[in-house]
Amino acid sequence: MAPRLTLRELRDKSISELRTVGPSLGERLGAMGIDTVLDLLEHYPRRYHDRTNTTEIAALAVDEQATVAGAVKKVSVRRPRKGRPIVEMEVYDGTSYLKLTFFNQEYRARIGEGTEVSVFGKVDLYRGRRQMVNPAIDVLDTVAEPTTGVLLPVYPQSGKAGVNSWEIRKVAAELLKRTEQRGFADPLDDDLRRAQHLVDRTTAYTNIHRPETIADAATARARLTFDEFLRMQVGLIARKRALERDRSGIEHRIDGALSPAFLAGLPFPLTGDQERVIAEIMADMGAAAPMHRLLQGEVGSGKTVVALTALLVAVQGGHQGAFMAPTEVLAEQHELTMRTLLEGLRVPEEGSLLGERPVGVALLTNRTSAAERRRIAEGLRGGQIDILVGTHALIYEGVEFVNLGLVVIDEQHRFGVEQRDLLRGKGNEPDVLVMTATPIPRTAAMLIYGDLDKSELRTLPAGRSPITTEVVGPSALERVAVYERLRHEVAAGRQAYVVCPLVEGSTKLEAKAATEEYDRLGREELAGLRLGLLHGQMPSADKEAVMRSFRAGEIDALVATTVIEVGVDVPNATVMIVEDADRFGLLQLHQLRGRIGRGEHRSWCYLLADPSTAEGRARLEAMRASTDGFELAERDLEIRGAGEVFGERQSGFSDLKLGRLPRDEPVVIAARAVAEALLENDPGLERHEQLREEVEDLLGDAVEFLFKS
Repeated sequence: MAPRLTLRELRDKSISELRTVGPSLGERLGAMGIDTVLDLLEHYPRRYHDRTNTTEIAALAVDEQATVAGAVKKVSVRRPRKGRPIVEMEVYDGTSYLKLTFFNQEYRARIGEGTEVSVFGKVDLYRGRRQMVNPAIDVLDTVAEPTTGVLLPVYPQSGKAGVNSWEIRKVAAELLKRTEQRGFADPLDDDLRRAQHLVDRTTAYTNIHRPETIADAATARARLTFDEFLRMQVGLIARKRALERDRSGIEHRIDGALSPAFLAGLPFPLTGDQERVIAEIMADMGAAAPMHRLLQGEVGSGKTVVALTALLVAVQGGHQGAFMAPTEVLAEQHELTMRTLLEGLRVPEEGSLLGERPVGVALLTNRTSAAERRRIAEGLRGGQIDILVGTHALIYEGVEFVNLGLVVIDEQHRFGVEQRDLLRGKGNEPDVLVMTATPIPRTAAMLIYGDLDKSELRTLPAGRSPITTEVVGPSALERVAVYERLRHEVAAGRQAYVVCPLVEGSTKLEAKAATEEYDRLGREELAGLRLGLLHGQMPSADKEAVMRSFRAGEIDALVATTVIEVGVDVPNATVMIVEDADRFGLLQLHQLRGRIGRGEHRSWCYLLADPSTAEGRARLEAMRASTDGFELAERDLEIRGAGEVFGERQSGFSDLKLGRLPRDEPVVIAARAVAEALLENDPGLERHEQLREEVEDLLGDAVEFLFKS
């Protein structure tokens, strides 16, 4: 007997091998991304038309949708002079007669008297008699694929590619028939399926495409959703274990004097969250396996202090640290903050006059001059630079650390896994701390960052001022009040941001919009105030000059694009106005709002918008109702779904065909537990070859080293 079909076998079969797929349909399906038999199998119905309500004709009620079966007793065709041909039929089932009327379907007249048929449609009254107009009809002797008396699957179709749901239904029916004899191989054994209350895979694929009841479709969907999450979790956990297994890290000195001296000298107390997270990081850094930790922290929750403590743990043991930020503005700001916080801290230096020197911090971006680069290269080689702050420039040729012990990556979603690995490769398996101010919902984090341990900073430091968020409609009167508030705050010595509309996919158009708004505000609402302009098309030197002026209080209101979204820290800013706020994502709005409320004064965030969609209204209402980034992340996931949240981090990770977050959170948790147990007992998946194949096919090159014995 032939072995059961694996997904890899189906992946390697072209859709054209099915008899119902001719060259034209094959081309049109290809335009929809359905090229292989596996693509078709996993092109799941979106919903089902329930045509299972089978009734005797005598019991039919007006307005009822039902299926009836009977014999055709009479067929006639009428051809009105100025109209479409009309076919009329009488069907009898032993209890009563039902009239059928078909407009512009003259071919129906070919169904002869005496033929047994099944009919589905809605019952109405015409001249006192029950009838169905244009019902679905199956000739019972000859129909291969019934459309009546069944749950009829409705597939995602494509007007652009010219493919209809009924065409996909027909091809899917052939596929199920062709696979019936062999069935589908199952990567889960009977005991595991029973423990998780899952049906076998053959049942699941059959019942998702051809369910007899809605309950059948639901159990099929549950099994196939579990499979999607299990493959992802196995890939991530295997990656994490492979890193721990194959690589020996640095056992840092966590009892040195430098990091305690730094913490003791801070002008503010640590929050409980900061103390807990520092302890977690210390435990990681003191262990032999390399650290791979994700630090999620609210805007302004004190991630920089935590990162700097970790960097000093590396430095006190004689290692160097690298801190990578996503933009030059941010890298420059971090370097400035670090120099201020590290002032007065010294490290031993043999052979120097005093036997010690200040902690060495340097900045490397694309703007760094050739002479400065040479100085940095010498400082890294000679060990005088302890911490190098920079942008992507850190990962490229020519940056050679003598003893890299820790890499901190800020705003991970801006960097791919490959860049993370490149930077790690600069040293002898340095520890890696990834930071993000974009809160990630718990279940999404399990999928996206399942290869990292996680820490959270939720508590904001004491002394942060409250932020009032208001949604302001298109009324001119309401908007006048917004700019009056801005002027009032400036008069009191404070500063403000005005964020210009998002222009999708065009930084040039966005820069133009910001420039026009800057000119308009200077003539109208904000005439007489000192305005600054900041957008992504400006040369880096100009951007930094504007930010320096704003930080120094020489600019009252900064008109900007989203270049200020992450990390710009001006405690004196108390007003944020976001134009066309409904164009922005929820977490992007939260990041923007995080630019204010950083000092002691009360702050206001005004979202100017006239949303035309329910989703836009939901985002703005969520912003108004909450300032908790983690709560907003969960809400964002509900509004947008997982695909958007994953972005393009890695192939396969947004490849959810059935899974939906947060709805399927329990499934993610169950799949993770199963994945951990499987890999615990069978690290190389040698006894689970099919599951290993499926994970490899999902994640491609990303898993080439995962399943070594």
